Amino acid sequence: MSAEKILQVKGLRYRYPEGQEALRGVDLEILEGETLVIVGPNGAGKSTLLLCMAGLYPAEGTVLYRGEPLRGLQDPRRLEIGFLFQNPDDQLFSLTVFEDVAFGPRQMGLPEEEVARRVREALERVGLSGFEDRSPHHLSFGEKRRVALATVLSMQPRVLLLDEPTSNLDPRSRRRFVDLMRNLGQTKILATHDLEAAYEVADRVILFYQGRVVHQGPPQEVLFDRDLLERYGLELPFFVQFLEETGDARKDSPSRLSS
Repeated sequence: MSAEKILQVKGLRYRYPEGQEALRGVDLEILEGETLVIVGPNGAGKSTLLLCMAGLYPAEGTVLYRGEPLRGLQDPRRLEIGFLFQNPDDQLFSLTVFEDVAFGPRQMGLPEEEVARRVREALERVGLSGFEDRSPHHLSFGEKRRVALATVLSMQPRVLLLDEPTSNLDPRSRRRFVDLMRNLGQTKILATHDLEAAYEVADRVILFYQGRVVHQGPPQEVLFDRDLLERYGLELPFFVQFLEETGDARKDSPSRLSS
């Protein structure tokens, strides 16, 4: 992994229109190629943090991309930061999968031949080759989530911000999406309640509480610490509870528990 800092957040603050302070001076550094997972209870500010980093909420403070401040949504470097919304219906609006995945590259002014190539490659990466003429609104929720990710990947971002990417997925779709995230080479920042997925994909876990970073470290450090998690409104992941109950102290990935 490169040691270059691709994203830096300095003193990020955001207050909701009704007055509640959601972010309280957040400082973060993300390395290029890193998978950073943000966990915390409901209302901690995880999604708000991602939205502010993407420039979708007008926060106070500074977000630096490759050492230079990002300046609003019109900054062309924003195209190198892709955002996956929690609800794929917020990201899909065209009559066909092809048109949805092609939208971003077309907005970039790319020739139609290049647009078609990017659509094909993005759908292949998410395992949906041949879905070009399907209606996104007739797909399963898991398929919609993968099409939404393809709309982001077709723009070839260097950074992916993913808000609750495994929420509301059935077990098979969740496993497929976790495997997909593990195989994506971009820098990834995920906000999630899925602590098992966090353990499987994270290089580093951030524990977020009441708009602040309260702890960070390797997943095996953060997600195996019962006292730490309970102090900030979370519980041990089920696979860790299973290991404790069976007396197995190994810090295995959930996918390896049955092996």
